[in-house]
Amino acid sequence: MANQNSVAWFEVPVMDMERAIEFYQNVFKVELERHQMGEMDMAWFPWVEGAMGAGGSLVKHEMYKPSMDGVLVYFFSPAGDLDVELSRVEGAGGKVLMQKMLISEDFGYMGVCTDSEGNHIAIHSAQ
Repeated sequence: MANQNSVAWFEVPVMDMERAIEFYQNVFKVELERHQMGEMDMAWFPWVEGAMGAGGSLVKHEMYKPSMDGVLVYFFSPAGDLDVELSRVEGAGGKVLMQKMLISEDFGYMGVCTDSEGNHIAIHSAQ
């Protein structure tokens, strides 16, 4: 795995795709691209080939279940300051669990919230 990050793709489970798309588009101010892949209903987050980080999607399928347990996905703050996205969470149907806190001067800040589906997610920013 030389010269690459460990994560290639992530999928966030949803029960109500329309509600989840609205949540993520409102919080992060991005457009998700919806795709039907067999029995999977997916909404892809925008990504740039070769950029830092991994691409991912929302996914609705019988084998996926939203949860507060398990893996915690960190989203970059498109605004550059995660307070901006955290301020939108509750209006979009989620709940802020941890306000912005410093990880370290080298790694920046993080905050944690639930999405409209009951998943816990984190947001990261340098400032």
